[in-house]
Amino acid sequence: MASTDREADVKAAAAGSDGDAELPLSGVRIVELASVVAGPSVGKYLSDFGAEVIKVERPGLGDSTREMGQSVGSRSAWWVVMGRNKRSVTIDLKSEEGRGAFLRLCRTADVVVESQRPGVLESLGLAPEVLQEENPELVVVRISGFGQTGPYARRPGFGTLAEAFSGLASVTGTESGPPMLAPTAIADEVAGLFATWALMVALYGRDVGGGAAQVIDVSLFEALMSTLGPLPTLYRENGYLQGRHGSRLPWSAPRNIYRSRDGEHFALSGTAPGPAMAVLRLVGGEQLAADRRFSSAQGRGENADELDRIVAAWIAERDADELDRIFAREDIAAVRVMDLRQALEHPHLRARESVIEVEDEEVGTVAMQAPVPRFNRTPGRIRHTGPRLGADNDEILKELGLTAARKETQS
Repeated sequence: MASTDREADVKAAAAGSDGDAELPLSGVRIVELASVVAGPSVGKYLSDFGAEVIKVERPGLGDSTREMGQSVGSRSAWWVVMGRNKRSVTIDLKSEEGRGAFLRLCRTADVVVESQRPGVLESLGLAPEVLQEENPELVVVRISGFGQTGPYARRPGFGTLAEAFSGLASVTGTESGPPMLAPTAIADEVAGLFATWALMVALYGRDVGGGAAQVIDVSLFEALMSTLGPLPTLYRENGYLQGRHGSRLPWSAPRNIYRSRDGEHFALSGTAPGPAMAVLRLVGGEQLAADRRFSSAQGRGENADELDRIVAAWIAERDADELDRIFAREDIAAVRVMDLRQALEHPHLRARESVIEVEDEEVGTVAMQAPVPRFNRTPGRIRHTGPRLGADNDEILKELGLTAARKETQS
């Protein structure tokens, strides 16, 4: 990138300072001007694989996830996880000194990830084109609820609204019940994943393909809408509007959650022909598998109520442990529905170390999900939990040659 020799040295030193120079994203510097979940999840994912993430926070306040939800000891569990591997610097972007410091920081960066409401950066004099004047190779990732353009662009943009606006909530829930929202920050997490791969595409195009830096517009509602498969196509072409079907799918049967005799629940999938026929043979033998009502995907979909009744009745006659053994032996695509307690204690998760213990300077060790995906040669690492607000002020501002202006920058 086009940076001064001093700035290049700063980046190189920071990349190797924690012994992670061998990770694939070592040397990539990301400035995170984002809060809550969607934007910060980008830095969370990429820092696991060596990217240096400098989180710019408001003096005295910081990211709202620092105070969000339940705590682990004295710390928000959200912040412990979302802030992992990052460095924290407080900069007042409403002051001239603060904006100057931010622009200096952008000169040293490869990427800026921001999740301000559209128009906020422009009002501060920090629009993407201004940032790219300072650093022509800077990739700017903008994450918002409704995108940077259109009539809704400047409306409040939270994941809850994205679920409603994208069409996802309208197909979630039972047939007789109201639309439902996910009990997790699903819109933020999905948008963060889209932003993460988009950022990597832009860096590849810039560094390998010889292209220019880009500004990337990621909206929460479009990220969710992209998960709806052919539903927008079916409506536009055929006028088909999918309703709410609980745990069933209108184009896949058998597919549902079924209750065992002893009150446990199992999720079963017969979406593909092979797994579907295996279920039919299990619960009704060759006679059921040969039944013309169920011998094709279309037939199974058209007769889903009857097929559901047959499968549910067979499962309801057996206890959960027996079902576990049968499904494993017969290679049936079904698994017990587990709460988190059961999942975290399961031998499979333990064998894969899907949840690991990370040291936290205030509360000791903290459990959190291990980095994903898994790399065989350079697996991701969680080096530390979310840092204290402004923990890296002195070091970062000194790197930028702003030691004398530290107080003004953080005021």
